[in-house]
Parts: sequence; structure tokens; C-alpha cells
Amino acid sequence: MRLAVSGTYSTGKTITTTALAHYTGIPRSAAKTMRELLPISVPGKTLEQCTGSEILMLITRRNTERAVNESHLGDSFISDGSSIHEWIYGTVRVIVGVNPTANTTMENVERTDEIRYFEDVIDKLGVPAKQHALANYDAFVRLPIEFPMVADGHRPVNERFRLLADEMIQAEVDKLGIPTFTAGGTVEERLVSITGHYNLPTVISIEEAVARAKADYDAIDTRSELERV
Repeated sequence: MRLAVSGTYSTGKTITTTALAHYTGIPRSAAKTMRELLPISVPGKTLEQCTGSEILMLITRRNTERAVNESHLGDSFISDGSSIHEWIYGTVRVIVGVNPTANTTMENVERTDEIRYFEDVIDKLGVPAKQHALANYDAFVRLPIEFPMVADGHRPVNERFRLLADEMIQAEVDKLGIPTFTAGGTVEERLVSITGHYNLPTVISIEEAVARAKADYDAIDTRSELERV
């Protein structure tokens, strides 16, 4: 099964997909994070400082890497996110601003010529994003918003951005007709419900899977993009 685990910022996609891969033995697919991509794409800048054109480049680069990684795994993988995610994140920036944290009023930003052009390009990027999702994912698992957003300085979004992204990602998946299962609760509860719903195999105990996932997660380099070489 080609399973995409969906959810917006700070819903636990990485820890859940890592634990699920350990638990089932199904390989996990992921693309580099923005904090990994920024130093090699726009050195010296944070995501908040990026222009619209730089955001578009980062979206394209991340989805290209995602597609390549998935192509190497064939007909069985667990994807941390999906091709829909980066496109929707760009789409929401049309509404709340290229740098959402600068929009303290939470109101829609002025539709300038620059924003309208950004919107048109984002709209066209949605064509291959949706085609990829339809051709490459058998099902989605949606992780609902249950936890506060992690305040680590690497998520330049506000709560309105987070909620809009969650709603819009799922709306697009529904339009594509890709079946979706919502899995909430603790990581352990998510693993039980996901494997039960899709009748996935298990190769180790759930306790060991979660312990390995936490060790993997703790080993992630969390330095900011400006601290990286």
C-alpha cells in the first residue's frame, strides 16, 4: 500500500510515520525539511525572509525530491506528507501573506499585482501536485490538529494558516476521491487504529516501534537554517 500521512504543522506526521514504518516494516518516504533546504537554496535567509519566487522554488524542489524518493520505493511506502502539502501551503500564503507571521491582524492580505501573480503560479503548480497524488497514493491518513504548534522558530505560520491548511488539504484529497482515514490520539493509539483499518502487517511490538521512533526523532538535527553550513 502507498499510504500518505497527512496533517498540517505540528500534528505529529514525522513521529507517526517513523513509528508506523518501524511497526509495519513498510519503508518511510520523506523530503528534506525547509530548514535543510534553505541553506543550499537561499543561503543566509530564513523562510520568513524568502520572497514569493523563492517560496515557489522551495515548493518545487521539495516536491521533486518527494517524487524521486517515492519512485524508488515502488508499490509500498508510508509518506510523511504528500505532494498536496507544499502546494496548499503556497495557496494559503495567497490568503494570509507570503510571510504569515507578519500578518498580525489575521485578516486577508491585500491582493496586489504581486500576490495575484503568485496565486496564478501556485494554481498551476497544483496541477502536477494533484496528478501525482492521484497516481501515487492509494489512501490518506489524516492526523487532526490536537496539539499546540511547536514554538521552535521554524514554523513561520500562525494558527489561522494552520487551520486553513488543514481544511484545504483535506478538501483537495476529497475532491480527488482518495479514501481517507482519520487517526487521532497518542502515537500508540494512532498505530493501532491505522494498522487495524488498513490491515497492515506488524513486525515488532508497538512499544519497540514507538521507542525506536522517539530515538530517531531525538537524533534529528534541529539547528536552524542559519546555523547550518
